[in-house]
Amino acid sequence: MVCVAIAAAAHNSPRSPFKFRSVLTELQRSACVREFLIGTMEQCACVERELEKVLHRFVMYGHQSEERLDELLRSVCEIRGQLVAFGVQDADLSVLSQTMAQCCKNIKETVQMLASRHKDIHGSVSKVGKAIDRNFDAEISAVVAETVWDTPERQKHLSETIVEHLYRQGMLSVAEDLCQESGVVIDMSMKQPFLELNRILEALRMQDLRPALEWAVTNRQRLLDLNSTLEFKLHRLYFISLLSGGIGNQMQALQYARHFQPFASQHQRDIQILMGSLVYLRHGIENSPYRSLLETNQWAEICNIFTRDACALLGLSVESPLSVSFASGCMALPVLMNIKQVIEQRQCSGVWTHKDELPIEIDLGKKCWYHSVFACPILRQQTSESNPPMKLICGHVISRDALNKLTNAGKLKCPYCPMEQNPSHAKQIYF
Repeated sequence: MVCVAIAAAAHNSPRSPFKFRSVLTELQRSACVREFLIGTMEQCACVERELEKVLHRFVMYGHQSEERLDELLRSVCEIRGQLVAFGVQDADLSVLSQTMAQCCKNIKETVQMLASRHKDIHGSVSKVGKAIDRNFDAEISAVVAETVWDTPERQKHLSETIVEHLYRQGMLSVAEDLCQESGVVIDMSMKQPFLELNRILEALRMQDLRPALEWAVTNRQRLLDLNSTLEFKLHRLYFISLLSGGIGNQMQALQYARHFQPFASQHQRDIQILMGSLVYLRHGIENSPYRSLLETNQWAEICNIFTRDACALLGLSVESPLSVSFASGCMALPVLMNIKQVIEQRQCSGVWTHKDELPIEIDLGKKCWYHSVFACPILRQQTSESNPPMKLICGHVISRDALNKLTNAGKLKCPYCPMEQNPSHAKQIYF
């Protein structure tokens, strides 16, 4: 339910003693969250379609307005030029009067036309608001635990999680402001690794491999213990960048190839391909069978590999816990809101009595599988701390509630085999 509460907090955007709304705005700039919301929530897609219609109308209205105003401006300039060239006394007053009347009529019709189309745009803008009201629930507290953030300790944990996410994203100034305004104290030893990682990632995005290579060489042994290929791929990418420079970098590329010696046993095939590409350097690698070496997606790949291995060395998950929780809550909220409506319509009482437990299982995908879960085969309910899994003498596992219900006169008969046993001999299992 914590995931749902985080998503609900972002949905409602409540005011708080610190700039929580501005922090959430920075969090929403994260590409992974934005892509997740657009890709998985049909409600966002509906609102986006209405918004695109409004933007299209605004663009068309702007172009049409400019064209009509330019025509009127040219017409007025022509009339002014005629008056200056011939003079009022030489011109036919009747013709001049008709010309001026037609010009005024054109101006009036243009103003009316622009006002009418502007009024139509207001209707399209109101449809966006209606689409938001139709696709999003203004009140979602019914599916969120009201006391989830009621203690100072939990609020501190939430603030620390947000600060860690901001450090991961390189939003250092926002993280510092949040620490000051929420009173959270972050140890410099926690902050320093994120500063270094963001510095290296920023250099990689600028296609500068030197900081990453220095870091990889410094942590070579630890990376080898993880069976990491980061250092080799960094050297490989640097070698490819030399190849892309043409025949002028041939000697430099040959000299740099010495860095591949420690990796010859594990990456022999890749090294052979790199060295074979030197034959085509005079004609250009892009015109050779080795043109795949110049694919631009390698830079995004090396950023992902560096982030993964660096987080592994620091004992951190690759993805931010806040991003995972927020994304999970966004997936769970629509399902829970639908369940709430069904329960209210059918007047079912007692279906959802504890807000720390979900009434149904919600599939969040394999990316969100972080620990084992056990569902009782008898009651078909997921076990919890108050209803843990219990192992019987025969080896079968059921929940404690099922064990109590199957107990009769101090005896328990396993529902899967005929073995009769004492319920007190069952042992709790910890996953």
